Amino acid sequence: MIVSDKMKAVLVHYNHALSLYKSRKFAEAKEEFKKGLAIHPEDGPSKLYIERCDDYIADPPPEDWDGVYNMKTK
Repeated sequence: MIVSDKMKAVLVHYNHALSLYKSRKFAEAKEEFKKGLAIHPEDGPSKLYIERCDDYIADPPPEDWDGVYNMKTK
C-alpha cells in the first residue's frame, strides 16, 4: 500500500496527539489532532478524539484511568 505524503503528515500529527491523549494532556492532544484535520478535514478518527478530548477537559477521567473511553450515550 502506498501512503501519500499528505496522509504521512496527518499520521505524524495523529500519532503525536494520541501519545499526548494517553498521557492525559487532553488540551495539547486536541490541538495536535486539529493540525491533522487542517491537512485532511475528513479524518474521522481525529474528529472523534477531539470530541473525547473535549469530554475529558470538561470532566477529567479518574487518576487510575487506563485509556479506555466509556461512552455516555448509545
